[in-house]
Amino acid sequence: MEKGEAIEHPWVNRAIENAQRKVEGHNYDIRKQLLEYDDVANDQRRVIYKQRNDMMAETDLSDTVKSIREEVINNTITQYIPPGSLDEQWDIAGLEEVLEEEFGQTLPIGEWLEQDNTLDEAGLRRRILQAVVDDFEAKEAIVGAEGMRNYEKHVMLNVLDRLWKEHLAAMDYLRQSIGLRGYAQKNPKQEYKRESFEMFAEMLEQMKYEVITLLSKVKIQASEEVEQLEANENPAVENVNYQHADAASITDGGESAPDGEEGAAPVQQPYQRSEKKLGRNDPCHCGSGKKFKHCHGKLS
Repeated sequence: MEKGEAIEHPWVNRAIENAQRKVEGHNYDIRKQLLEYDDVANDQRRVIYKQRNDMMAETDLSDTVKSIREEVINNTITQYIPPGSLDEQWDIAGLEEVLEEEFGQTLPIGEWLEQDNTLDEAGLRRRILQAVVDDFEAKEAIVGAEGMRNYEKHVMLNVLDRLWKEHLAAMDYLRQSIGLRGYAQKNPKQEYKRESFEMFAEMLEQMKYEVITLLSKVKIQASEEVEQLEANENPAVENVNYQHADAASITDGGESAPDGEEGAAPVQQPYQRSEKKLGRNDPCHCGSGKKFKHCHGKLS
């Protein structure tokens, strides 16, 4: 066979076609599998983008905040007062603590129960929720309805964007490790769909919780109170002396210190050589006739 001559034989052609068909089939399976995983994220992306577009289009999200607030508060109460449970099973101290730490509500729930023996679970839920609603309305009375609506929208959009970014990062991590489920005789794609759905549901619940906690804990002050605080702070700032008393003597050349005053430190004079500095190639000072760098100036 000469150099450059084409190899032609039915067996060779058939082997090349089979190899090419297997490679194309393998690449097709990879693309198909990738699309199946991406479809899960795309479905969730459509839901999130629709919610975000609806928020951007609306100027008044008070109804949404109201429904979310009622759901979050009731879920929090359920953790400490299970529905249908006895009074002895209620964790009143834990409920008071979480309402104060997470929602900024200092409520004497224990005193309510002691003062009213007829207060049942449903009545207690209504009373706690009404206290939270009253706090929201008090803040709105200070900043006005328009200011409160703008702040609610700002908080909801920020929380949604941040949690969605964190969710996408968690989805990527799950996608990289889900293949190991095959060793446990489980379908990786089905496991990915199941766990991603659970993560998405948890993200939506977390978004509701954070929105209400942020809106509940924000402290709003009237403009008159802010101006009064600034007026009280300004005199204290103006009277502060930012220069040490001894610094004037340094900047003025020491003229402020009287003669003979004890404690005055003498001015240190710069060091001056009594002999000429020897260069590396100058004769050594010992009289050996060698250069300084080869005698006493030799580096060890």
